Amino acid sequence: MSKVISAHSVSVDGYISGRTPDGKEEFGRGLGDAPMLFDWYFNGDTPSEVFDGFKLSEPSAQFFDALAERDGATVAGRVTYEHSSNFGGGSPHPTAPLVVLSHGPVAAISDAQTLVTTGIEDAIAAARKIAGGKDIGLMGGGVATAALAAGLVDEVVLHQIPVLLGGGRRFFNELPSTCTCGCCRRSRRRA
Repeated sequence: MSKVISAHSVSVDGYISGRTPDGKEEFGRGLGDAPMLFDWYFNGDTPSEVFDGFKLSEPSAQFFDALAERDGATVAGRVTYEHSSNFGGGSPHPTAPLVVLSHGPVAAISDAQTLVTTGIEDAIAAARKIAGGKDIGLMGGGVATAALAAGLVDEVVLHQIPVLLGGGRRFFNELPSTCTCGCCRRSRRRA
C-alpha cells in the first residue's frame, strides 16, 4: 500500500517561505543574506539519481533519493502551485505527476496536471490512482495541514535548515486538537 508523505524544507523557526523587505512573501528565502531553504539541493558533490541538476552532500543525496524514488504522484496546493510558476505546466518531481488542490478554478492547469476542487480526500484519491502503488508526496503547508487533519498522512519528514526567517508562511497551520493522522496516533501511543 502506498504511503502519503509530507517532506518539506523548513527553517528552525518553522517557516517554509520568508518575506521580502517590502513585506511580500518569497518562496524559500529569508530576509537579507539568509540562505535559501533549498540550497542543500545544490551544495554538494553527489548528483541526485532522481532529480537532474541536484548535487547534494553524499548523506543528503542518499536520504533524498531514497525518499524521492518512492513518489508516484505529488499533491500541491494552489498557493504553492502559483508561487512555483505553475511548475512550468509539469510537476516539481521528474517522474511523479502533479495533482493541484484548490477551492476553485486555477489558471494555467496543463494536460499533464490534475486539478481537484473537492477537498484533500479527493486529491489524495486522485494521486493514488496516478501513482500506481507508489507513494504520494505532499507540497505546501496548507495541503500538509489538511491531510494531517483528515488522518491521511503516514510520514512527516522535515529537512530542518539552520536559518531563522522570522516571518513568512509557517509549515504547520493550526491543527485540530483531535488530529487522527497516522503520525499523531503513533506519537500518542508512545507518550
